[in-house]
Amino acid sequence: MQAIKNLIKKSRIKSPWLLHYDCSSCNGCDIEILACLTPLYDVERFGIINAGNPKHADILLVTGGVNNRNKHVLQNIYAQMPDPKVVVCVGACGNTGGIFRDAYNILGGVDKAIPVDVYVPGCPPKPEAIIDGVVKALGILAEKSENLKNCVEQEDDR
Repeated sequence: MQAIKNLIKKSRIKSPWLLHYDCSSCNGCDIEILACLTPLYDVERFGIINAGNPKHADILLVTGGVNNRNKHVLQNIYAQMPDPKVVVCVGACGNTGGIFRDAYNILGGVDKAIPVDVYVPGCPPKPEAIIDGVVKALGILAEKSENLKNCVEQEDDR
């Protein structure tokens, strides 16, 4: 039974599922994220699969500034993702609110709603920068998975 659990954990790290959510961006970052999925940049070479369901996702890519309407949706998506999970914030608007940060309806960056693990700067960031952020997220996912495994083993020993 333990061997099966270890296999599942290793497969989650080697083949993470990615979920993309747009928090009211101008679509510049979204176009660059979609460019990462094309054969030119081929983010799938890292084993990454684009998921459509948060219950299957390991990495959450978020673009755009958070406002009052999408804050609760973003928190709901984050809560539905299984542990361990990693959040990658893409673009200036997602990081700080960008040029819209002084607008009445923008709360700020994604970190105002959920914890963020990796920030990818740019307006919009290049696909290479997004891929670098996702690769960094893979390392963080591996660390979180190992920490979670150690916590579970310690509880089993009690």
